[in-house]
Amino acid sequence: MNKITLLPGETIIDTWTLFYTPPEGKKFNGSLTVTEKRLVYRTLYDASYNPASFHVTFAKEDKDIIYSISKADITNVDVQKSFLAKKVILTLADGTKHEFNRGAMSVDNLVDAIKG
Repeated sequence: MNKITLLPGETIIDTWTLFYTPPEGKKFNGSLTVTEKRLVYRTLYDASYNPASFHVTFAKEDKDIIYSISKADITNVDVQKSFLAKKVILTLADGTKHEFNRGAMSVDNLVDAIKG
């Protein structure tokens, strides 16, 4: 998987492999890279069971779907933890919710990177 294209002056905080569910309801498996300015999600494959739903693609590079969320647009960071599902749910200024699920893996460092 290729690295993301950074904006001028942007540096990567860290990258996590996880599932992403955009507001439209599809589910993707891929990697989330957090920088000090934004979150960039690159899909590995569509993991949803609803091929009829659609999603907004912000950019396409090397046939991977790329989602980009500016940290300035995040109004709330909610964490939900259960034994087999550790989730970070972001609410954006437009009211949409974006869910990042690491399964049984911790989301603590991810939350710190998003809030940092």
